[in-house]
Amino acid sequence: MTFNQIKMAVYSTVVTNFYGFKLTKFKNSKDKKRLRIDYANRLLNKLNIKIKVINEEKLPQDGQYLLISNHRSIIDPLIVEIATQNSSIFGYWIAKKELYDSLFFGKFTRNAGTILLDREASQMSGFFKDIKSCVKDGNSVFIFPEGTRNKTDAELTEFKEGSQIIAIKNRLPILPVFIRSKADGILKSAINDSTEQRIIEIEIGDIIDYKDKTMPLEEAYRKQFNITN
Repeated sequence: MTFNQIKMAVYSTVVTNFYGFKLTKFKNSKDKKRLRIDYANRLLNKLNIKIKVINEEKLPQDGQYLLISNHRSIIDPLIVEIATQNSSIFGYWIAKKELYDSLFFGKFTRNAGTILLDREASQMSGFFKDIKSCVKDGNSVFIFPEGTRNKTDAELTEFKEGSQIIAIKNRLPILPVFIRSKADGILKSAINDSTEQRIIEIEIGDIIDYKDKTMPLEEAYRKQFNITN
Protein backbone atom coordinates (compact mmCIF):
# COMPACT_ATOMS: atom_id res chain seq x y z
CA MET A 1 0.00 0.00 0.00
CA THR A 2 1.32 3.43 -0.92
CA PHE A 3 1.32 6.40 1.46
CA ASN A 4 -1.48 8.08 -0.55
CA GLN A 5 -3.58 4.91 -0.39
CA ILE A 6 -3.14 4.67 3.38
CA LYS A 7 -3.95 8.36 3.80
CA MET A 8 -7.14 8.07 1.73
CA ALA A 9 -8.19 4.87 3.51
CA VAL A 10 -7.85 6.57 6.90
CA TYR A 11 -9.68 9.70 5.69
CA SER A 12 -12.58 7.78 4.14
CA THR A 13 -12.94 5.58 7.24
CA VAL A 14 -13.12 8.60 9.55
CA VAL A 15 -15.59 10.46 7.28
CA THR A 16 -17.75 7.36 6.73
CA ASN A 17 -18.05 6.69 10.46
CA PHE A 18 -18.69 10.37 11.18
CA TYR A 19 -21.67 10.33 8.82
CA GLY A 20 -22.71 6.92 10.11
CA PHE A 21 -23.11 8.36 13.62
CA LYS A 22 -24.71 11.55 12.29
CA LEU A 23 -27.32 9.52 10.41
CA THR A 24 -28.48 7.86 13.65
CA LYS A 25 -30.07 11.19 14.62
CA PHE A 26 -32.30 11.36 11.55
CA LYS A 27 -35.15 9.06 10.56
CA ASN A 28 -36.92 10.75 7.64
CA SER A 29 -35.84 10.20 4.06
CA LYS A 30 -35.34 13.89 3.28
CA ASP A 31 -32.66 14.25 5.96
CA LYS A 32 -31.01 10.96 5.02
CA LYS A 33 -30.86 12.03 1.37
CA ARG A 34 -29.28 15.35 2.32
CA LEU A 35 -26.62 13.66 4.43
CA ARG A 36 -25.89 11.00 1.81
CA ILE A 37 -25.35 13.70 -0.82
CA ASP A 38 -23.14 15.68 1.58
CA TYR A 39 -21.12 12.52 2.27
CA ALA A 40 -20.75 11.73 -1.42
CA ASN A 41 -19.65 15.27 -2.25
CA ARG A 42 -17.12 15.29 0.58
CA LEU A 43 -15.38 12.10 -0.53
CA LEU A 44 -15.51 12.88 -4.25
CA ASN A 45 -14.19 16.40 -3.69
CA LYS A 46 -11.31 14.95 -1.67
CA LEU A 47 -10.51 12.71 -4.65
CA ASN A 48 -11.01 15.65 -7.04
CA ILE A 49 -13.57 13.64 -9.02
CA LYS A 50 -16.43 15.42 -10.78
CA ILE A 51 -19.63 13.64 -11.81
CA LYS A 52 -21.07 14.50 -15.23
CA VAL A 53 -24.71 13.47 -15.73
CA ILE A 54 -25.72 12.66 -19.32
CA ASN A 55 -29.44 13.08 -20.21
CA GLU A 56 -30.20 14.56 -16.79
CA GLU A 57 -33.49 15.83 -18.22
CA LYS A 58 -34.71 12.21 -18.23
CA LEU A 59 -34.41 11.99 -14.45
CA PRO A 60 -37.89 12.08 -12.84
CA GLN A 61 -38.32 14.78 -10.23
CA ASP A 62 -40.39 12.59 -7.95
CA GLY A 63 -42.10 9.22 -7.71
CA GLN A 64 -41.00 5.73 -6.72
CA TYR A 65 -38.73 3.54 -8.82
CA LEU A 66 -36.43 0.58 -8.87
CA LEU A 67 -33.17 2.27 -9.86
CA ILE A 68 -30.73 -0.12 -11.49
CA SER A 69 -27.08 0.59 -12.24
CA ASN A 70 -24.01 -1.25 -13.44
CA HIS A 71 -21.38 -1.81 -10.76
CA ARG A 72 -17.60 -1.61 -11.13
CA SER A 73 -16.23 0.40 -8.20
CA ILE A 74 -16.79 1.00 -4.48
CA ILE A 75 -17.72 4.62 -5.20
CA ASP A 76 -20.63 3.70 -7.51
CA PRO A 77 -23.26 4.47 -4.82
CA LEU A 78 -21.71 7.94 -4.43
CA ILE A 79 -21.90 8.48 -8.20
CA VAL A 80 -25.60 7.53 -8.22
CA GLU A 81 -26.29 9.81 -5.24
CA ILE A 82 -24.81 12.80 -7.07
CA ALA A 83 -26.62 11.89 -10.31
CA THR A 84 -30.01 11.90 -8.53
CA GLN A 85 -29.39 14.81 -6.14
CA ASN A 86 -31.59 17.25 -8.08
CA SER A 87 -34.71 15.11 -7.70
CA SER A 88 -36.73 14.23 -4.61
CA ILE A 89 -36.25 10.49 -5.26
CA PHE A 90 -34.84 8.70 -2.23
CA GLY A 91 -33.89 5.06 -2.52
CA TYR A 92 -33.01 2.39 -0.03
CA TRP A 93 -29.90 0.61 -1.27
CA ILE A 94 -29.82 -3.17 -1.33
CA ALA A 95 -26.75 -3.90 0.79
CA LYS A 96 -25.02 -7.22 1.34
CA LYS A 97 -24.47 -8.57 4.85
CA GLU A 98 -20.70 -8.05 4.63
CA LEU A 99 -21.24 -4.28 4.55
CA TYR A 100 -23.54 -4.41 7.58
CA ASP A 101 -20.84 -6.28 9.53
CA SER A 102 -17.93 -4.15 8.28
CA LEU A 103 -15.86 -2.33 10.90
CA PHE A 104 -15.31 0.50 8.43
CA PHE A 105 -18.69 0.82 6.69
CA GLY A 106 -21.13 -0.93 9.04
CA LYS A 107 -22.35 2.11 10.98
CA PHE A 108 -22.98 4.09 7.81
CA THR A 109 -24.58 1.18 5.96
CA ARG A 110 -27.01 0.38 8.76
CA ASN A 111 -28.17 3.99 9.15
CA ALA A 112 -28.04 5.53 5.67
CA GLY A 113 -31.16 3.82 4.33
CA THR A 114 -30.47 0.25 3.26
CA ILE A 115 -32.12 -3.14 3.02
CA LEU A 116 -30.07 -6.11 4.18
CA LEU A 117 -29.45 -8.88 1.68
CA ASP A 118 -28.11 -12.01 3.36
CA ARG A 119 -27.22 -14.43 0.58
CA GLU A 120 -26.67 -17.22 3.13
CA ALA A 121 -30.18 -16.96 4.56
CA SER A 122 -32.24 -20.14 4.20
CA GLN A 123 -35.21 -18.17 2.85
CA MET A 124 -35.70 -14.67 1.44
CA SER A 125 -39.16 -13.80 2.76
CA GLY A 126 -37.74 -11.33 5.29
CA PHE A 127 -35.77 -9.55 2.57
CA PHE A 128 -38.83 -9.10 0.34
CA LYS A 129 -40.92 -8.05 3.37
CA ASP A 130 -38.38 -5.30 4.15
CA ILE A 131 -38.56 -4.07 0.56
CA LYS A 132 -42.35 -3.99 0.62
CA SER A 133 -42.29 -2.00 3.87
CA CYS A 134 -39.76 0.44 2.40
CA VAL A 135 -41.90 1.00 -0.71
CA LYS A 136 -45.06 1.35 1.37
CA ASP A 137 -43.37 4.25 3.19
CA GLY A 138 -42.94 6.07 -0.14
CA ASN A 139 -39.33 5.22 -0.92
CA SER A 140 -37.60 3.88 -4.02
CA VAL A 141 -35.18 0.96 -4.16
CA PHE A 142 -31.63 1.21 -5.56
CA ILE A 143 -29.87 -1.94 -6.70
CA PHE A 144 -26.90 -3.25 -8.67
CA PRO A 145 -28.51 -6.07 -10.69
CA GLU A 146 -25.14 -7.67 -11.45
CA GLY A 147 -25.09 -8.60 -7.77
CA THR A 148 -21.43 -7.78 -7.20
CA ARG A 149 -18.71 -5.59 -8.64
CA ASN A 150 -17.76 -6.33 -12.23
CA LYS A 151 -14.02 -7.07 -12.25
CA THR A 152 -13.93 -8.34 -15.83
CA ASP A 153 -13.06 -6.55 -19.06
CA ALA A 154 -16.71 -6.70 -20.15
CA GLU A 155 -18.83 -3.55 -19.86
CA LEU A 156 -21.56 -5.51 -18.11
CA THR A 157 -21.92 -8.91 -16.48
CA GLU A 158 -25.02 -11.06 -16.19
CA PHE A 159 -27.98 -9.66 -14.22
CA LYS A 160 -29.34 -11.67 -11.29
CA GLU A 161 -33.07 -12.37 -11.52
CA GLY A 162 -33.94 -10.60 -8.27
CA SER A 163 -34.20 -7.09 -9.74
CA GLN A 164 -37.13 -7.84 -12.02
CA ILE A 165 -38.89 -9.76 -9.24
CA ILE A 166 -38.56 -6.74 -6.92
CA ALA A 167 -40.01 -4.43 -9.58
CA ILE A 168 -42.98 -6.70 -10.33
CA LYS A 169 -43.79 -7.53 -6.70
CA ASN A 170 -43.80 -3.85 -5.73
CA ARG A 171 -45.15 -2.40 -8.99
CA LEU A 172 -42.11 -0.17 -9.36
CA PRO A 173 -41.22 1.42 -12.72
CA ILE A 174 -37.56 0.73 -13.48
CA LEU A 175 -35.16 3.68 -13.73
CA PRO A 176 -31.95 2.57 -15.50
CA VAL A 177 -28.69 4.48 -15.11
CA PHE A 178 -25.33 3.56 -16.61
CA ILE A 179 -21.92 4.60 -15.29
CA ARG A 180 -20.12 5.00 -18.61
CA SER A 181 -16.66 5.75 -17.23
CA LYS A 182 -14.40 3.03 -15.81
CA ALA A 183 -14.86 4.30 -12.28
CA ASP A 184 -12.56 1.69 -10.76
CA GLY A 185 -9.58 2.86 -12.80
CA ILE A 186 -10.40 6.53 -12.23
CA LEU A 187 -10.67 5.93 -8.48
CA LYS A 188 -7.28 4.21 -8.38
CA SER A 189 -5.65 7.08 -10.29
CA ALA A 190 -7.33 9.68 -8.07
CA ILE A 191 -6.10 8.01 -4.89
CA ASN A 192 -2.53 8.00 -6.22
CA ASP A 193 -2.70 11.62 -7.41
CA SER A 194 -5.66 13.89 -6.66
CA THR A 195 -4.06 17.07 -8.01
CA GLU A 196 -5.66 16.46 -11.41
CA GLN A 197 -9.45 16.67 -11.72
CA ARG A 198 -11.05 13.56 -13.18
CA ILE A 199 -14.55 13.19 -14.61
CA ILE A 200 -16.91 10.22 -14.29
CA GLU A 201 -19.88 10.11 -16.65
CA ILE A 202 -23.20 8.56 -15.70
CA GLU A 203 -26.12 8.37 -18.12
CA ILE A 204 -29.82 8.45 -17.24
CA GLY A 205 -31.96 6.09 -19.32
CA ASP A 206 -35.66 5.85 -20.17
CA ILE A 207 -38.13 4.43 -17.66
CA ILE A 208 -38.95 0.74 -18.19
CA ASP A 209 -42.46 -0.41 -17.28
CA TYR A 210 -42.25 -3.24 -14.73
CA LYS A 211 -45.02 -5.01 -16.69
CA ASP A 212 -43.04 -4.92 -19.93
CA LYS A 213 -42.21 -8.52 -20.92
CA THR A 214 -41.05 -7.85 -24.48
CA MET A 215 -37.47 -8.63 -23.46
CA PRO A 216 -35.51 -9.58 -20.31
CA LEU A 217 -34.39 -6.68 -18.14
CA GLU A 218 -30.71 -7.14 -18.92
CA GLU A 219 -31.40 -7.10 -22.65
CA ALA A 220 -33.50 -3.92 -22.33
CA TYR A 221 -30.71 -2.29 -20.31
CA ARG A 222 -28.06 -3.24 -22.85
CA LYS A 223 -30.19 -1.94 -25.70
CA GLN A 224 -30.83 1.43 -24.02
CA PHE A 225 -27.14 2.10 -23.41
CA ASN A 226 -25.81 0.36 -26.54
CA ILE A 227 -23.80 -2.21 -24.57
CA THR A 228 -22.67 -4.87 -27.01
CA ASN A 229 -20.29 -7.16 -25.12
